[in-house]
Amino acid sequence: MKYIQVTKENLEKEHICCAISNNKDIQVSSKKAWLAERFDEGLVFLKSEERGKCFIEYIPAEYAWNPIDAEGYMYIDCLWVAGSFKGHGYATDLLNACIEDSKQQNKKGLCILSCAKKKPFLSDSKFLEYKGFEPCDEADNGVQLWYLPFDKGEPPKFMPNAKHPHIDEKGYILYYTNQCPFNAKYVPILEELAKEKDIKFKAIQLKSREEAQNAPTPITTYALFCDGEYVTNEQMNDKRFLKLISQ
Repeated sequence: MKYIQVTKENLEKEHICCAISNNKDIQVSSKKAWLAERFDEGLVFLKSEERGKCFIEYIPAEYAWNPIDAEGYMYIDCLWVAGSFKGHGYATDLLNACIEDSKQQNKKGLCILSCAKKKPFLSDSKFLEYKGFEPCDEADNGVQLWYLPFDKGEPPKFMPNAKHPHIDEKGYILYYTNQCPFNAKYVPILEELAKEKDIKFKAIQLKSREEAQNAPTPITTYALFCDGEYVTNEQMNDKRFLKLISQ
C-alpha cells in the first residue's frame, strides 16, 4: 500500500473521505477548509492511495480541538481503516508513521480518544492496547483518553470542563465542528426536522480551537445532549434522530 500526505499544495485535488466521492460536496469542502487552516499548526493527514479508505490525522496536542491537557504530546484526531481494508496491517503502517514523525519532533508520546465499551467513530481500545497504549483519564460518559508514552513524563489528562459532560439547558443541544465532514450536510437537516416537529433543538458550532477546548465534552466533533445529559457522539441523519426521540 502506498500512502500520500495531504498538504496545502495538493489538498484540492486529493480525495479525503472514504464515504464521499464528489470533491464538490459541501461535506468535503467544509472538511478541506478546516484542514487548510490546521496545516500551519502542524496537522498531518496521511492517507492511502485508495481514495481515503485508510488514513490518519494527527496534530500537536496543544492545537487539538479537544479539551485535553497534553503539552508535548501528539494527538491523533482519527485513525481510520474502512471495510475490506481491515486486517492487512494498514492501521499499523499509519500508526508507525505517526510514531516515527512524533519522535523526530521530540514529542513525549501520542494520545487519542477511545472507550472501554466501543463507541462510534472512536478507535478500538483493544487495538490501542495491543499497540502499547494505555488509558490515562476517563470522563463520566465513558470516553477515555489513551496514551503511548515515549518517556516517563506526566500523562495527558482531560481538562476539568470535559471530565463531567453536562450542561444546564433543556432540550436537545448539539456541539459540533467542521472537523467531521458529515456535519455540513446533516446538522442543517436535523435543525429543519426539529423545527417541523416542534422539538427544542439547538446546534452550537465550535468555530475555534479555544471554543473546542472549553467545550463541556471530551468529543467535540459531534456531541449531543438532551436536557443537560450527554447522549451520543454518533452523527444523526433524520431517521436516526426520529428513532432517538421516540425512545
